[in-house]
Amino acid sequence: MALVLLALLVWIAGWWINARLANGPKANTRAVGLLVPAIFGVTILIVWELLVRGLEVPLVILPAPSLIAERFASSLPILWADFSQTILKGALGGYVIGCGAAFLTAILVDRSDFLRRGLLPVGNFVAALPIVGTAPILVMWFGFDWQSKAAVVVVMVFFPMLVNTVAGLRETDQMQRDLMRTYAASYWQSLFKLRLPAALPFVFNGLKISTTLALIGAIVAEFFGSPTVGMGFRISTSVGQLALDMVWAEIVVAALAGSLFYGLMALLEKTLTFWHPSQRG
Repeated sequence: MALVLLALLVWIAGWWINARLANGPKANTRAVGLLVPAIFGVTILIVWELLVRGLEVPLVILPAPSLIAERFASSLPILWADFSQTILKGALGGYVIGCGAAFLTAILVDRSDFLRRGLLPVGNFVAALPIVGTAPILVMWFGFDWQSKAAVVVVMVFFPMLVNTVAGLRETDQMQRDLMRTYAASYWQSLFKLRLPAALPFVFNGLKISTTLALIGAIVAEFFGSPTVGMGFRISTSVGQLALDMVWAEIVVAALAGSLFYGLMALLEKTLTFWHPSQRG
């Protein structure tokens, strides 16, 4: 009970500190903007640790953060092998292929009203298909190695990227397009100098959405068949062995990889679309 009361005190202290920082005179500074979520995260971990130990929660229900950190540190070679198989090969490979193909297809769709009317409804239909239905089929088609996981990722990221890019290419108004025609600009000149720059916020929106979909697709696809390596394989086998600390270690790796992946896309967006109103201030 003492640990439970201590957890309550830690939560109140963390809440009070964050409230003072968020409402203080330096609330809008960059340092406070980074400090507030950091304090919140540390508070969550401390409260989690104290509650699990104070209430004597079984390991198979919820391991303490210290046990997860211990398993993480002792399993670095295994976690790195799983990361390489799932993220670097399956997720990243499918992400590059799917987003690249979607971008090129969007340019073709933009030039053809027939393709736009015919392909986009099909895209909405395919995007609504559950991954648990398409993943086993693609695993049987492409085998049990990372290629099948990349194929699942391609299917998951292709149409969100396509829809966002097509919407971005149609963002310019009629007056802007007419101005390019008065300068005798060709289609490709208008595309590269006007329409693609205007579409960049939409393109990056598709890229950021696809970062999450790529990780989910690669991990879930491994539940339906994989070699004896990979994050999805490790999670499924560890659950069967009741090794929940290993499952949480893999979740930590996935969370860190996803956050870094998304952060890189957001940083690239900020660099290339500094002129857009969403990047000001």
